Amino acid sequence: MTTEFASTIDVREVEPRQRHPQIFSLFNALEVGQSMQLINDHDPRPLYFQFQSLANGQFNWQYLQSGPDLWRVEISKTAPAAVVSTGSCCGNGACGG
Repeated sequence: MTTEFASTIDVREVEPRQRHPQIFSLFNALEVGQSMQLINDHDPRPLYFQFQSLANGQFNWQYLQSGPDLWRVEISKTAPAAVVSTGSCCGNGACGG
């Protein structure tokens, strides 16, 4: 079964300090029931914890591929959410998304 994503972001191509703001911008644009795909070169676990903090109960996180060189994650919007803003996260993107 193939999932159709409302959007896909490959953060390997995004400046580190811009990664989380762009990811959350795409998440904010999702309708309930839609999902986005995140592609990264490392486990984006810190981002998961940020989602828990900022959008708890409003998303689902599912690994589609877990390394060793590529991670793909499906992030789904499961409930209406207020606009999630990251401002300056993880020391200006020090976590790398």
